[in-house]
Amino acid sequence: MFPGFSSQAISFLRNLKRNNQREWFQPRKEIFETQLKGPMTELVEAVNRELLAFAPDHVTDPKKAIYRIYRDTRFSADKTPYKTHIGAIFPPHELGKQSAAGFYFHVSPKSVGVAAGSYMPGPDELRAVRAWLAENHASFRKAAKQPEKLWDKLQGSSLARMPKGFAPEHPAEDLIRMKQWLYFVELDLKLATTPKLLPELVKLFRAAAPVVKMLNAPLHKTARAI
Repeated sequence: MFPGFSSQAISFLRNLKRNNQREWFQPRKEIFETQLKGPMTELVEAVNRELLAFAPDHVTDPKKAIYRIYRDTRFSADKTPYKTHIGAIFPPHELGKQSAAGFYFHVSPKSVGVAAGSYMPGPDELRAVRAWLAENHASFRKAAKQPEKLWDKLQGSSLARMPKGFAPEHPAEDLIRMKQWLYFVELDLKLATTPKLLPELVKLFRAAAPVVKMLNAPLHKTARAI
């Protein structure tokens, strides 16, 4: 059982937000490694053990699951060098890390953010998912309602108009216009320092797993066809 992050880990993230510069971070890198990165690795391994029961194709090596703390500032006006949260992603095997539907969580100085679904599908993935939704919208709507008890409604940005190739009056018009299909919830930060964090993450992921599987179904078909 993962015991939770230490209070020192949360303090580190808060202080990093106020002192986001290399001169502050480098002398304290060992604190980051021992209080954040090490425990995060343990948490990811614990989540992986639970995923084996309901989403085994999302089990991810911690080295690949955990995002780097360093920001890519090459094309950003914001040149602060570090992220002020630590996060991990659990994508499906054999599909893109960002383009397919998966599970995600992060710990920040203000909350624990948890997400499940498709966040950044590319053009090919969008076409495949939209075509699948056009044919399977009734079963998808039914499945997508179940997690709402824990997650609230499926969300995501949408096009102003129907994409090319779909009838404007299609019964799945709202789903087809979407560019993302995901659940997101913010949990109280106090949870991060308790043993309740792991079971809460697993409970949320388990509830969303059938929808994640549906969103990836057309992508698996596409991958096999290539």
